[in-house]
Formats: sequence, C-alpha cells, structure tokens
Amino acid sequence: MHLAINAYFWNRPNTGSGQYTRQLVYHLDRLVRDLEITLIYPQLSGQHIPQDVPPDVNIKCLPLSAGHLGKVYFEQITFPRACRNIGADIAHVPYWGSPLQSPVPLVVTVHDVTTLIVREYRREINARLYNALVSASAKAAGHIITDSQASKRDIVNHLAVLEQNVTVIYLAASLAYKPQQELLVDMTILKKYDLPDLVLAGRKPQEASNRYPDYEGLINKLDLEDHIHWAGYIDEEDKPAVYRAASSFAFVSRNEGFGLPPLEAMSCGVPVVTSNCSSLPEVIGDAGFTLDPDDERQIAGSIIATIVQEDLAANLRQKGLAQAANFSWEKTATETLMVYDQLVGQ
Repeated sequence: MHLAINAYFWNRPNTGSGQYTRQLVYHLDRLVRDLEITLIYPQLSGQHIPQDVPPDVNIKCLPLSAGHLGKVYFEQITFPRACRNIGADIAHVPYWGSPLQSPVPLVVTVHDVTTLIVREYRREINARLYNALVSASAKAAGHIITDSQASKRDIVNHLAVLEQNVTVIYLAASLAYKPQQELLVDMTILKKYDLPDLVLAGRKPQEASNRYPDYEGLINKLDLEDHIHWAGYIDEEDKPAVYRAASSFAFVSRNEGFGLPPLEAMSCGVPVVTSNCSSLPEVIGDAGFTLDPDDERQIAGSIIATIVQEDLAANLRQKGLAQAANFSWEKTATETLMVYDQLVGQ
C-alpha cells in the first residue's frame, strides 16, 4: 500500500497537528514493513525541506504560495493532484483541511470542530468561509478519524456525517514524558525558565480580547505579581522537565479534541486538575480532578489539595501513570492502519 500524507504541519512540531503527523509517520514506518509512505510537503520559497524524516519515507516538495489562499490552494488542488501523480493507493490529511475531491480514497483527521462551536473563532468572514469549505470536504472524505468520543459527537452533530463514517483513535504522549528525572538536564532547563511558585506556560496574550481575558490586570488586582511567572513558549524538548518539576498541573479548558497536556503531565507523574468538558474526562478517567470550569472555588481547592495533601498527591501520581499507560502511539498507528485497510478494500 502506498500512503500519501499531507505534510503541511511537518516542520511545526510545536503544534498539535505537527506532533500528530510526525508520531503517526514514525510509528507506521517502524511497525508496517509493506507500507510505502510519501510526505507531500508544501514548501515556501527559501524554506527548509522537512526535517527529521525517517530515511525510508519519501518526500515530495511542492511550491507553496504565501498566505491563506496559498494554503487553501495546496489543500484543494496541489495535494490531490500530487496523490494521483505519485500513484498513491490512499491519502491522509492529518488535520481538518481535506480536499473536496480526491483521486484516491481519502482519510481526514478532524481533531475537533472548535472553530465551529466557539463563536469567537468564527467572527471573521475568512474563518467562516474556511469553516464552510473544510466542513464540506470532511463530509466528502472516505472516512474521518477523530481523537475522542466527545469530538465524534460534535462531528456527527455539526458536520452531519454518519456515525459509522467516523472512527475514534486516541492519541498518546511521547516516550520523553516519564516520571524519572534526568537530574542535571532537568536542573538546567528549570534554570532556563526561572520558575517560581505559579507558572503560566505559553505565550502571553499581547492584549485582552474576545478570546483572552485581561490576565495581567487580574494578576495586578490580586497583588500576585511576585508569585506568578509567564514562562512564555516552552520548547518541546524542555516540556518533560518542566512537568516533572510541578507539584500540580491545572488545565481548565472548555474545548479539547483530545487534551495532550494533561496526558503528558500524568505520564510525568504529576497530579492533574482539569475540566469535565469535551474529551478531557476520557483522557483523565478517575486519575485526576475533572471539574466544572466555571467553579473557581472547587478548582482552586483541588489545586491546593494536590499540593498540601501528600497522600492524595501520591495516589493521583500512581493513578495518573496507570491511566497514561493505556495510551500509546503504537496503538494509534495500528488502529489508523486498520482504517486505511478497510477503506482501500472497499
């Protein structure tokens, strides 16, 4: 079987779609001997070719025009044309951006439909137009893969596709996320980010908006400037050490297709406090606190409990490691291959 993969996010391993694409290719390549894989990579002028590609995975670089229209042209025209030209048996778009028509059987992974559900993501006309395009193209795909039962329900409800055309395949944390410390490496990384009591990881929003509240104003109002630190962007290779240094990990999100960060934290032996929304209860199980994201008092109490109650924290660490062990990229790749086989065999 010859598999063509849309590699738009390959050189962006700091994104969820980039991580997913890489891990899927790495494990399919390692586990399946009779599978030929070709990455169809859109390349801007002067841009690097795909990095860290396994030696026996083919790469086909095609020119990409800058901007949103260039991305849409690649998805709708360039990628399906390349699938035909290389003689692929099946194509996979590992993010919500598949073509309306494909010359070969097509699988698309729709991680979530947050941009349809959350109003703030569809205020601009370009966002609404793109949502309409990729919604129609997902319905035209041979099969849809998604990350959770919660996302499957959203896809069936909002894209009006049949349940039997959507398969849930869970993701996983990479093997780098483990509880065992690498003492000197971890110490160096923690010093790099100068971590104090409470860390807000990720880039700080430049200003308050419909998507982001006024974090800075709230911190100042509560007189917490000396206790809260914006760590900024955390390099992927540094994340395991940052997790391991934490006493508690809070991830209070309303919409997640899967929720890799809580799984990564559990894999590192860190107690997790998260929401009872969307896919997060599926990922966490009974191995952490899953709470109403609007109940600030209960969230704060749970975070404090994981820090001051050592017996509770130890129990959650054990449960978290056991829960995280239920997810693996080998399982993800194997179940994805089954979808390919089923579609090609039709």
